[in-house]
Amino acid sequence: MSELAAVSEPTAVSNKPSAVDKQKVIVVGNGMVGHQFIDSLLHSDQRDLYQIITFSEEPRVAYDRMHLTDFFKTRSAEPLAMTTLEKYQNQGVSVHLDDKVVAIDPATKTVTSAKGQSLNYDKLVLATGSFPFVPPIEGNDRNNCFVYRTIEDLEMITAAAENGAKIGAVVGGGLLGLEAAKAIKDLGLEAHVVEFAPRLMAVQVDDGGGSLLKDKIKDLGVGVHLSKATSRIIAGEQCTHRMEFADGAHLETDLVIFSAGIRPQDELARQSGLSIGERGGIRVNNQCQTSDKNIYAIGECALWNGRVFGLVAPGYAMAKVAASHISGGEQYLSFEGADLSTKLKLMGVDVASIGDAQGITPGAKIYTYFNQPEEVYKKIVVSADNKLLLGAVLVGDAADYGTLLQYMLNEITLPEFPESLILPSSSGGQTGLGVAALPESAQICSCHDISKGDIRAAITAGCCSVGDIKGHTKAGTGCGGCIPLLTSLVNHELTELGVEVSKDLCEHFPYSRQELYHLVRVEKIKSFEVLLDKHGSGQGCEICKPAVGSILASCWNEYVLKDEHIGLQDTNDIYLGNMQKDGTYSVVPRIAGGEITPDKLIVLGEVAKEYGLYTKITGGQRVDLFGAQLHQLPPIWQRLVEAGFETGHAYGKSLRTVKSCVGSTWCRYGVDDSVGLAIELENRYKGLRAPHKIKFGVSGCTRECAEAQSKDIGVIATEHGWNLYICGNGGMKPRHGDLFATDLDKATLIQTIDRLLMFYIRTADRLQRTSVWMDNLEGGLDYLRQVILDDSLGLSGELEAEMNLNIDNYECEWAATLKDAQKLKRFGHFINAAGGDSNIVFVEEREQIRPAFEHEKTNLIAKAG
Repeated sequence: MSELAAVSEPTAVSNKPSAVDKQKVIVVGNGMVGHQFIDSLLHSDQRDLYQIITFSEEPRVAYDRMHLTDFFKTRSAEPLAMTTLEKYQNQGVSVHLDDKVVAIDPATKTVTSAKGQSLNYDKLVLATGSFPFVPPIEGNDRNNCFVYRTIEDLEMITAAAENGAKIGAVVGGGLLGLEAAKAIKDLGLEAHVVEFAPRLMAVQVDDGGGSLLKDKIKDLGVGVHLSKATSRIIAGEQCTHRMEFADGAHLETDLVIFSAGIRPQDELARQSGLSIGERGGIRVNNQCQTSDKNIYAIGECALWNGRVFGLVAPGYAMAKVAASHISGGEQYLSFEGADLSTKLKLMGVDVASIGDAQGITPGAKIYTYFNQPEEVYKKIVVSADNKLLLGAVLVGDAADYGTLLQYMLNEITLPEFPESLILPSSSGGQTGLGVAALPESAQICSCHDISKGDIRAAITAGCCSVGDIKGHTKAGTGCGGCIPLLTSLVNHELTELGVEVSKDLCEHFPYSRQELYHLVRVEKIKSFEVLLDKHGSGQGCEICKPAVGSILASCWNEYVLKDEHIGLQDTNDIYLGNMQKDGTYSVVPRIAGGEITPDKLIVLGEVAKEYGLYTKITGGQRVDLFGAQLHQLPPIWQRLVEAGFETGHAYGKSLRTVKSCVGSTWCRYGVDDSVGLAIELENRYKGLRAPHKIKFGVSGCTRECAEAQSKDIGVIATEHGWNLYICGNGGMKPRHGDLFATDLDKATLIQTIDRLLMFYIRTADRLQRTSVWMDNLEGGLDYLRQVILDDSLGLSGELEAEMNLNIDNYECEWAATLKDAQKLKRFGHFINAAGGDSNIVFVEEREQIRPAFEHEKTNLIAKAG
């Protein structure tokens, strides 16, 4: 058998099949890359000349492994499916599920499967992928030791978690290892990551980025153990396993997930006599041919130029190249390597790596920016002459990823001061490259290798939205990291053509949030399913579901945990409490205006003492109780509701607090009763759901002790009434409120706030604070005055009626939940046990106690909770 044809330029396929007999193309492996090859061949001009047959070891057709962890949200493989068996059959693709090809005979061009099938091929494509590397350590085959590769693996991990496991450990701190750690945490277990290297994601980030990433992961309640070599796994004393490390330390855990890298699945090719690399991998040329010109290898099993690519984008590129070469196009494609830049959100932490992230290029210069308070680390690597970007690392804030990637890929000349690319805009940083400056060849979507020119061609062909572009080119349908850049490009190109840019909420609803609000209100729609059936398509997504949930709540103020609404809520709303970084929850009862009786204070103290909760008086003049475990929430709230407390909605996009000074009741400078008004306002608007959280402040005089001007709604007493300030906030971009109206009597003040809040709810975008809303509102403050004070749109009656409907439908969500036995079942840590997580202990902190997990126990004094 000859060596690789890459030594000389390969020739295009010339032996075309007859009109009667189609060429048989067998694809071994139906993962993401195998599916991409099939799809590419089906979309070629020569698709009718081929009979496609594919074998899958798994019991299902191709699914999205990049979002494998999403399985734990639904416990269903269906949302991950990239196609269906029926669709394959309709396209003429023969599929053999749960059947592994075990032998290839290149001489007779035959494959044999584990189930005894023997089929001839004209062209064979090996898309066998890779297998997880399990370190050869003693005990790696014990029960409850898993890998993290397939849906079946995830099902076994889930079963172990539901069968009494309380602690889980991942061996490997790379991309997939951190995903696995998130899965462990999502299952309600204490999670640990054990990494041999001195930092997490050792390949993608440098020491600075790795250090910040470690801190952020630990802050999320995950134990991080670096520079640890596991020597053996034996029976534990407190848990199922005891992981013993080479340095003498150990970790006890109930389950172990190995995520220590991958190895090419090349055994089938090796047995068939194909050329294999010294360290594994099936050797291929630029057309992805192996040492047998009729056999191709693509994806993680293939070795190109001495490299195996472990990302999906290079695999997709190989699939397209092989399909192009087999179909015999005159200008067939060529694989010439791939960019390995990545952008991910790991456990909620933004991480990105571009090009030469480690700065190993000779003469390279490095610029770094580290903002410790904001937990942001950025680094760029530039050429010796400061002209070109070679690489970058971003941790905590990856908003610059698209700009930096384009600078590197397209060799765009850097600005005079390259550091401006990563400095905050307030420091003179550059805000972005701009899609207009990108060349036609600029790669927009790396997963599917879609360029700016491809996007422009699709728009010329009639695509008028991001959704259309996705369907036409597949851009944005891989990892999703290119969506912001893709959206900017599409909007720019459409605007240039004079086309009105779509403001659709998402691909499932061809409406903006404001338009959906009006549909819900006018048509009196009261469920997501009805809205989707009448005005949408598909099944919905993480964008439209919570947005519609908020709209429904704003319109009708129904109980958010009703069966038809519960699937729209996020983690906080589902459990009616804010999840903290350690996996416990906060308990925040409403204390309107900060006024509380001694008896209620005593109840809070008793509850905190009984359940071992950390207590803190907040800036919103409430008492927050931290550290409650999930199963403790119902009995805690039972006590509080019986004592006359209500939910404070600290978990919702709704009214949080109305802060006040003591006003004229006690203060010698007070002009009016700020406490009384604050209580009245908080009780009026409690439970009001909005696009984002809302905070009020009421000051009894212009000394402004309640800091009302920094709130969404600020009220300050004057000698002639109340001054109203609007759209301030104290968030990441603090903004003083604007004076909206002066010397209002109380009735007019409340009427004005009613109108203003309902108009904000009607017209704001999803997750838009009042400050951003007004800044983006055409006409700004003057326009709002015309609408709210002068009733220029004739909406005042409607807005007031809508607010009154909200007020009339208010019900404390915790009081309603405590009456529903079925809803209370959701508040169990484990499906098969009513108790809590015994791995949480409590430790002293400034004479109080707070929850701590296993990785803190060695440094803190344990105390019974």
